[in-house]
Amino acid sequence: MPKIIGSTLAEHRERVRTQLFTALSELLSETSFDTVSMADIAARAGVGRTSVYNHFPDKEAVLLGFIEHETALYVQALSESLAHVRDPEEQLRVYVREQINLKAVYHLAPGPDLRSVVSSGTQMRLREHVHQVTELLASILRRGIETGRLPDQDIDAVVPLINACLSGRIHPEAGPERERAIEATEAFVLRAVGLRPAPAIPSAEIDPRQDLQALEAARTLTIA
Repeated sequence: MPKIIGSTLAEHRERVRTQLFTALSELLSETSFDTVSMADIAARAGVGRTSVYNHFPDKEAVLLGFIEHETALYVQALSESLAHVRDPEEQLRVYVREQINLKAVYHLAPGPDLRSVVSSGTQMRLREHVHQVTELLASILRRGIETGRLPDQDIDAVVPLINACLSGRIHPEAGPERERAIEATEAFVLRAVGLRPAPAIPSAEIDPRQDLQALEAARTLTIA
């Protein structure tokens, strides 16, 4: 009987799943998904092979579980970052930076694209998770159009273009070069969507009582 990790069965299952996800993430940074086996995942996670099958029927299920888990965490973190920003320009900057940082975290070793080595059913599930992220970008663009900061445009066409730009560009890993590259990417995306300058803030209206006070002061000076 496998050793229970944690105080409850639910805690045990969660910890084992975390170990499996960590193992898969490490393996994908070293080799391509098509060369990874369930035995490899079990060995890297330090659990029995039978234990892996108690949680997932095959390695594609492990991959989906991993992506679902990480996507949920990422979407939550991105949503929280965007919640503190109301200006569409700053929201776009946050999105660009988070997407670039996401690529740095989920670095994969060179090899076939995941979509080319998984089943059609898994491909559909992968697209569902991507949609959670792209919907955040779509909502930013819609707000920009509503506030007049962006011209009216086909959001369904623009979203994949922006994401293709972010996924295709390789940024330096650290240092001033990375910051300059990120700023250049931000500027490119902002130009691509046609960002308009923020409208000037209108001057505050003068309180009529201040006018009366100023007039009274002028009269006093004239009499003096």
